[in-house]
Amino acid sequence: MDFRDTPEEAAFRADLRAWLEGALGKDWADQAPTVGRWNEAESRAWSKKLYDAGYVGITWPKEYGGGGHPHEFQGIFLEESARMSAPDHIGGIGLGMAGPTIIAWGTDEQKKRYLAPLLSGEEVWCQGFSEPGSGSDMGAAKTRAVLDGDEWVVNGQKVWSSWAHIADWCILVVRTDPEAEKHRGLSYLLVDMHSPGVEVRPLRQITGDPEFNEIFFTDVRVPRESILGQPGDGWNVAMTTLLHERGTLGFALTAGLEKAVNRLVQLAKEPGPDGTRPADDPVVRDQIAQFWIDLQGLRFTNYRALTSLQKTGVPGPEGSMAKLHWSETNQRLTSFAQNLLGLTAQLDGDGAWWDGFWTYMQLRSRGNTIEAGTSEILRNIIAERVVGLPKSR
Repeated sequence: MDFRDTPEEAAFRADLRAWLEGALGKDWADQAPTVGRWNEAESRAWSKKLYDAGYVGITWPKEYGGGGHPHEFQGIFLEESARMSAPDHIGGIGLGMAGPTIIAWGTDEQKKRYLAPLLSGEEVWCQGFSEPGSGSDMGAAKTRAVLDGDEWVVNGQKVWSSWAHIADWCILVVRTDPEAEKHRGLSYLLVDMHSPGVEVRPLRQITGDPEFNEIFFTDVRVPRESILGQPGDGWNVAMTTLLHERGTLGFALTAGLEKAVNRLVQLAKEPGPDGTRPADDPVVRDQIAQFWIDLQGLRFTNYRALTSLQKTGVPGPEGSMAKLHWSETNQRLTSFAQNLLGLTAQLDGDGAWWDGFWTYMQLRSRGNTIEAGTSEILRNIIAERVVGLPKSR
């Protein structure tokens, strides 16, 4: 990996930087952050603006509406977005999971139908993998799909489905052959979330936001052709999804952690009621320096993974290392920010620092070590697939 930009990469970075400053304002990154609660209309509008400017699907093939650029260009986009603290695209699950899986497994008709509105943010996707009682064991899925003529009839329940309450489509793992071995009896459907029989029940988190959801399917009819691969291919298709989720997540997580470190530095420089700044304390500076080191460790691990992606075209298990490192570092960082605020960290709303931004972020970070694979699952993956230790079972 050459850490210097090529002339083409430097030109892309300069154009992107100028566009972000024009779209957001040069002082956007210097403004005090707002609490994490999110506006759907504003997010959709920003996503469409990114799409129109050519900054969505940067590495996707041009025939599917993407930019056709090497993966380094996506890394540049995330680095510059983090520098500006730019908002995210509304379709994170679609861009990082559903889209790459449709590209790998979908028919020409499926690619034409789903990819363009996914990129523009017109249609939002959610994921239907986890179920009550099965945790991270996707092979234990019980949601059933039975073929009835030209339709699959789906019954069951999914849980921990981020953004399902606003989603238009769901990538859904179902059991279509109950007699087969548990990993061989699964299939992978693309389900319209507006279909009769689909019920979404938001799960309100400790932040107050209903980001996670339960989804109930009661005699939901799905067209027969809305399957990726063949019946029984569900496990392999889902592994494609998870490889992209964790493999392409690394740079996005680096960008998120960079935003957090920058905000922490901003907080440390702010004078308190007595006129002193947290940054005046050498112990505080040492801890912030350690977070910066953690950030660089994450960044260069992702560069190493990118080198592997360039050679093979397929994300490797290194993404699990990035997600594990990011999730636990982010929890420590937000807790440290709370400590800097002292007793005022308990305030919310009026009188709270940055409208309670760090309280919100610390509460939200509790989910980091659960979502996209728990830390326990990720440690097993790293032990077996990266370090090469014997399998635990």
